[in-house]
Amino acid sequence: MGKFSRKLQKLYDTAPKIDTAVLVSIVRQGQTEMEIDEHLDELAFLTETLGAKTVYRFTQKMEKPDIRTFIGSGKLDEIKAYIEHFEVDMVIFDDDLSPSQMRNLENEMKVKIYDRSLLILDIFLNRAQTAQAKTQVELARFQYLLPRLTRMWTHLERQRGGTSTRGGAGEKEIETDKRDIRNKITLLKQKLREIEKQGVTQRKGRKGIVRVALVGYTNVGKSTLMNLVTKTDILAENKLFATVDSTVRKVVLERVPFLLSDTVGFIRKLPTHLIEAFKSTLDEIREADLLVHVVDISHPNFEDHISVVNQTLREINAGDKPILLVFNKIDLVEQMPSEEAIMNMTELELEESNYLDFASLSDAYEKKTEIKPVFMAANSGLHVDEFRESLITEVKKAHRKIYPHYLEDETVDWESKAYEED
Repeated sequence: MGKFSRKLQKLYDTAPKIDTAVLVSIVRQGQTEMEIDEHLDELAFLTETLGAKTVYRFTQKMEKPDIRTFIGSGKLDEIKAYIEHFEVDMVIFDDDLSPSQMRNLENEMKVKIYDRSLLILDIFLNRAQTAQAKTQVELARFQYLLPRLTRMWTHLERQRGGTSTRGGAGEKEIETDKRDIRNKITLLKQKLREIEKQGVTQRKGRKGIVRVALVGYTNVGKSTLMNLVTKTDILAENKLFATVDSTVRKVVLERVPFLLSDTVGFIRKLPTHLIEAFKSTLDEIREADLLVHVVDISHPNFEDHISVVNQTLREINAGDKPILLVFNKIDLVEQMPSEEAIMNMTELELEESNYLDFASLSDAYEKKTEIKPVFMAANSGLHVDEFRESLITEVKKAHRKIYPHYLEDETVDWESKAYEED
């Protein structure tokens, strides 16, 4: 072997191993094949975000999950055979597992078992940057993990980086780990209370300033839109939960100042523990005067995503706020052509078309939100002026409630009333 080949071999031998995963989902009555594929695609995207590679997908039609192992015995044997043959590192379920189901599955399969909530919690843990976000996610993860701790999780190996954790260390060590977790939960709660006190003080200083919060399903382009409006450089990646920490920036449009916050994206089946732990961050949404709901209109199930976000807003008591709906990524979809163009199309062309009628969508959602939606592409800046016009119109409405005569008073320096907070 030549010198160059030996170098390549050395690099290959020392390269970090990418863990492999199989995905598992049960098909309930009434679910379509398209829905199952979309849900598993999302789960695969989550798996990739964690840093693992999906190698296979398993589905099983069941009226209700098996109380012991979630899936049936036949499907369990099929998955076991696959992971043993291909040496798969983990099995990821698209639903939440009970503590006993997780223990039984790990005993049967001898690999790490993730359910949907634990997968999302680990992603949040990897992506949190601020002390508050890290504390919130750690607390949520420990609370979720405590009743589910098994030999595969002994000594909290996932906390130490990497996704490969084969083997176990015995029942005594599990009990020791559980005691450690309880102690850490107590300390994290104390730390979070101190951080929250600081947050309350900061939010009190915002009285008299209009507050706008960007909300939406994960990976719809909120951070890109934030960068566009504020001319800042917030992380914006084509990944789920690219932004976990809430970011607040001062914006002044047409002499009117307001605070714009970019919040964590929502997702279907968002873990309850995470919603509860992120109380302080979600206060940015609860205390906002206006919500800008960003939607990825290029996603085939964007209307389902809208429903998920609206449901989550109701769960956190923010469902009654004014909402400016922003249909983003319109450059990735085909708009409805003119009537003349439609008349010249064949019946087959019409059947196979995937056109979206923006006018009808606009009318339908304006009736629901009472604010005319905006159609734009934040990444390319398409129709950004229309967005700014709609945004400032709604901000002025909120601003007028605080300062009824602000437009008439030219002597007031409204910009000095705003500030910037990271």
